[in-house]
Amino acid sequence: MNEWARTWGLRLLALGIAIGIWFNASVEDRLVFSEKVVEASVTYSSPRGFIIASPGPQSVNVRLKGSKKAIRQLNPYTVNVQVELSQRQIGLASITLTTKDVQAPDGLEALSIEPKTVRVDLEREVTLRVPVVPRFVGKPAAGSSLGEPEVSPNQVLVTGPEPMLTRLDSLSTRPINLEGRALTFDERVEVVSPSQLIQIVPAGMVTVRVPITPPSAETATPQPRKDKGKPT
Repeated sequence: MNEWARTWGLRLLALGIAIGIWFNASVEDRLVFSEKVVEASVTYSSPRGFIIASPGPQSVNVRLKGSKKAIRQLNPYTVNVQVELSQRQIGLASITLTTKDVQAPDGLEALSIEPKTVRVDLEREVTLRVPVVPRFVGKPAAGSSLGEPEVSPNQVLVTGPEPMLTRLDSLSTRPINLEGRALTFDERVEVVSPSQLIQIVPAGMVTVRVPITPPSAETATPQPRKDKGKPT
């Protein structure tokens, strides 16, 4: 066998070995299965007319099974658990999670979820009108006095979980500064919600008339001092 034939024979042999290794690895990637545990985000959806007052955990551990290639290419952010709530679960309820709730890329199978049970508080969403009380900081000018403030409108419309709104007597405004004020003034100010679950509709803005009585002439004008010296 001449040198040329020997060289090409070795090259073909090396190529065959490389193809064999690639083929075996490719088959293993497709046919050999593996498992992996990922931290999956949990999303909760409520039926119309209801609101989730207290959701369960924001993430759970999900064990997935799939080919080695699918497991290797898995992005944990593409795995999530969808919890669909119904009206029958109103109030604080324990929800059992199943592998059917898991959304994962094609080629992956959910085997288990940990924890299997989550606690969720589903409440009826209601709308009420609530009185507005202005909040003040600081003190008027010396000798001035604060009268009874007027709020317009004096009530706002709010929506939120029924148990929270039934305990809500009033809402306050953002602080109105009285420091150094000596005259009546009006201020446009925002109404503050005590919770992200309580929404003010529309935007909670009110006008507050703040009546301030200025110092009287007697208290504002200093009296002349009497001479305590002996008469001449």
